[in-house]
Amino acid sequence: MRKHGKSNAACGRGGGGDTLLEPPVSTWTQAWRIASLQPTLDQSAYTMYGRLPQARDAGNAALGGGGGNGNGSSSNANAATCANQAHDKLKIGYCTDLDKSVLVNNFEKRGWHQVNGDDDWHFYWAGVQTCRNIFSVDSGYRMHDNQMINHFPNHYELSRKDLLVKNIKRYRKDLERDGNPLAEKTESNNSSGTRYLYLDFVPTTFVLPADYNMFVEEYRKFPLSTWIMKPCGKSQGAGIFLINKLSKLKKWSREAKGPFHPQIAKESYVISRYIDNPLLIGGKKFDLRLYVLVASFRPLKAYLFKQGFCRFCTVKYDTSVTELDNMYVHLTNVSVQKHGGEYNTLHGGKWSVQNLALYLEGTRGKEVTDRLFGAISWLIVHSLRAVAPVMASDRHCFECYGYDIIIDNTLKPWLVEVNASPSLTSTTVNDRILKYKLIDNILSVVLPPDGVPDVRWQKVPSADALGNFELLIDEELAAQDEAQNSNSNSNAHSKTSKLGSRWK
Repeated sequence: MRKHGKSNAACGRGGGGDTLLEPPVSTWTQAWRIASLQPTLDQSAYTMYGRLPQARDAGNAALGGGGGNGNGSSSNANAATCANQAHDKLKIGYCTDLDKSVLVNNFEKRGWHQVNGDDDWHFYWAGVQTCRNIFSVDSGYRMHDNQMINHFPNHYELSRKDLLVKNIKRYRKDLERDGNPLAEKTESNNSSGTRYLYLDFVPTTFVLPADYNMFVEEYRKFPLSTWIMKPCGKSQGAGIFLINKLSKLKKWSREAKGPFHPQIAKESYVISRYIDNPLLIGGKKFDLRLYVLVASFRPLKAYLFKQGFCRFCTVKYDTSVTELDNMYVHLTNVSVQKHGGEYNTLHGGKWSVQNLALYLEGTRGKEVTDRLFGAISWLIVHSLRAVAPVMASDRHCFECYGYDIIIDNTLKPWLVEVNASPSLTSTTVNDRILKYKLIDNILSVVLPPDGVPDVRWQKVPSADALGNFELLIDEELAAQDEAQNSNSNSNAHSKTSKLGSRWK
């Protein structure tokens, strides 16, 4: 393993000719002690991660303005003052399809008033179907500069299971074709052939019926393996089942009234290698639900909410054939587990991410735990980069995705799926507090400092506005950093100082 390069390489820019294969170990943030992110391997990937808010604010000293010249604070402040005066008399109207207190209370706290979708609204928290209707060519609806909506037009490129797999596979192939070191492969321990060394964060997955023959070929290499079937367009555990024999899959196909054939018009499924060695706590399987806010896809601007949680199964994990159909053993979805006899309504079968971090530090050590959380951030960023080229990055839009991640017993994270409309239903008191804070922080990040939606704003929030969000990546700020560094590379002390602020 190579040693860390000089300061600019450690900043994720591959400087000095060194290839950074291990992330520098950082201190943890107070809420989620997230480690520095995994390696940026070459200079072309310098836009991987943006600056921490503290470093950005030192350069811009602004309320979210775009100035990066160090003397723009007064002009930004004046602009903000003018904007405030201009918006003094503007009453914000909001729409929402969801009658959720965590939403309505946040909107009303800001003095907004509710209007209908046919009225002149400024902020719409919409369901995915409403979003499709608004962006439909047939609707002819055109949003004005003071309107925002909580979905991108084709958000499903990330949240639909088959499209997520397709986009990640294409992303890997594109990097491989370009000779990018991120696409490096290594010999696999649990399957024939090779696996991606840095981009191996999605279990081997096929789309049925289209990939049926490829799946059968893979299955026959490992006939004792277990696979999990999921309908591409459903959520909350609906329609999911496990198989460990081809005969079971063929039986399901017959009952679904149609053979596996690409031309047959029927609901698509994904079938993934089941992570049968999950990390267990108290003998039970769990997964992570993390909230990721995307303010823009081009340039990519994404934030991680530090107050995610673990969702536990109510029945102890058992890999025996007799328990293969017991969803209380295998599926962590609250929508499934709440119907079990062992479900606890007080804590909802949930742990905070902070408790998980403390548990892992105590049982596995701090260094290993740091590496895990760094790998989780790495996984999220690259899943977003995989879909960014095909996303319609409308400036009226933002999106809060719910990431579901499984950790195996080697402390390797695996991306299970991404939800475009993570549940805002509160199952416990702590749930309600968390989700209220989530919505509050989302609004603070995506709205300009004066609180009025405006697509002309560059979506660069101040450190205070981030709340419990952690900057994952801002390609625009990273590009500014690169330009500034290229103009001042003779000042080594300046580089060292910037490194210190970036990896706080």
